[in-house]
Amino acid sequence: MSPRWMYVRVVLGLALVLGVSPALAAGKKESIDKLASKYLEYRQFNGTVLVANDQGVILKKGYGMANFEWRIPATPDTKFRLGSITKQFTSMAIMQLVAEGKLRLDDPLSKMLPEYRQDTGSRITLTHLLNHTSGIPSFTNRPDFESKIARNPLTSAELIKQYASGDLEFEPGTKYAYNNSGYYLLGVIIERVSGKSYAQALKERIFDPLGMKSTGYDVSAEIIEKRASGYESTPDGIRNAPYIDMGIPAAAGALYSTVEDLYLWDRALATDKLLSAEHRQRMFAPGLSGYAFGWQHHDVKLGDGKTGIKLVGHGGGIEGFSTIILRSPDTKEVVILLSNNSRSNVQGLATGIWSILRGVQPTPARRSIIEPMAAALAKGSIADAITTYRTLRARKPDEYKLTPGELNSFGYQLLRKKQLEDALEIFKLNVEMFPKDGNVHDSLGEAYLALGDKALAIESYRRSLEFDPGNANAVRVLKELASPNAGEGTP
Repeated sequence: MSPRWMYVRVVLGLALVLGVSPALAAGKKESIDKLASKYLEYRQFNGTVLVANDQGVILKKGYGMANFEWRIPATPDTKFRLGSITKQFTSMAIMQLVAEGKLRLDDPLSKMLPEYRQDTGSRITLTHLLNHTSGIPSFTNRPDFESKIARNPLTSAELIKQYASGDLEFEPGTKYAYNNSGYYLLGVIIERVSGKSYAQALKERIFDPLGMKSTGYDVSAEIIEKRASGYESTPDGIRNAPYIDMGIPAAAGALYSTVEDLYLWDRALATDKLLSAEHRQRMFAPGLSGYAFGWQHHDVKLGDGKTGIKLVGHGGGIEGFSTIILRSPDTKEVVILLSNNSRSNVQGLATGIWSILRGVQPTPARRSIIEPMAAALAKGSIADAITTYRTLRARKPDEYKLTPGELNSFGYQLLRKKQLEDALEIFKLNVEMFPKDGNVHDSLGEAYLALGDKALAIESYRRSLEFDPGNANAVRVLKELASPNAGEGTP
């Protein structure tokens, strides 16, 4: 499964609070800078970094290029697309409307949008939309998202009717499934209730009051000063990212900002400037799978593999961009990373920075295993690429990223290049290496479908559900494959 505009999830822990002297803070700044520089050297990060504590900013710096073609460096005032970090601003605007008595958290969707289908809309509440428990199919999970939806401008009425009104995948409130359709609908609700466009509502309610002058709704046709260009790392090197009409992600992922503006946002969240303490507490209260309203509660394991900290944050991934904000409200620390390469390892760098902040040796930056595999494939065959992987995994396990996400990314890159048989072998390798990871079985199923092998696709999706029962994508695909119109087996 190829996630879109997704938050970043990480693993386990218990918060530690350490005092920081000026000398120690200076040492941490130097260590963070060295780590980020190494990520840049290994092509694992390109963008801007801001790290702060209760005393203020520790480090604020750009790494790499805002525009590779013109060799324009990234700086702290460079504007990046946020992807799903957008969702926390959407939830804030919704909660402001709740605080004003214009919405209620138990309002049904059918009341807020009367034109929405009544049989499902009457069972979905505002809360279900905010914490991803609505059961509405997420339109970004559709296999035809890139080919039919992403690049085509649609009115909200058209998008909702065609792609955000499907039969429910589960009864609202019973399961968690990350859902861009739900947040798209929240943006339409903001417009309907406020009488203003989503962009204008957020400007008046959030950005202007906080002095966030470098934040707004990203529209490709507009001239936006200091906007970063978006890129992606591929087996053939850095490429310009595919185009996406920003009216499609909308309230689920269409904002842009800078690390400096997001720092203003972070500081404001500890005050009543935008929302009362009572409503902020409700907004941050975790629901199923630790997801609140536009925020995810993370248990982050640090570089020593033992120390853990509890953080609140969100990540974003959208064509050409990868972002993350991770906060410790109790200690007033925050790590903000904005990258204009969708392959940047923002999760790894953020975890490394938090390790440094807590006095733990960070996991060293690692090179992408995709690069030597792609080089081997270019010179030989997919068998050579797989041999390269096995050799490096055995001989240099600490030098390369050997995660299921790396192999998955390589597989999807090959799928997009129509190298279907090669992609299938990479997904098979991923299942062999990580047999209990539900997502890699899901991806293998997608490869089988691309090759027309319905039987093996069904087997892979079923295996995915064994390890990840909450995989709504697998449930949806299996349902579609079971329909009479799904086709007949392997051609």
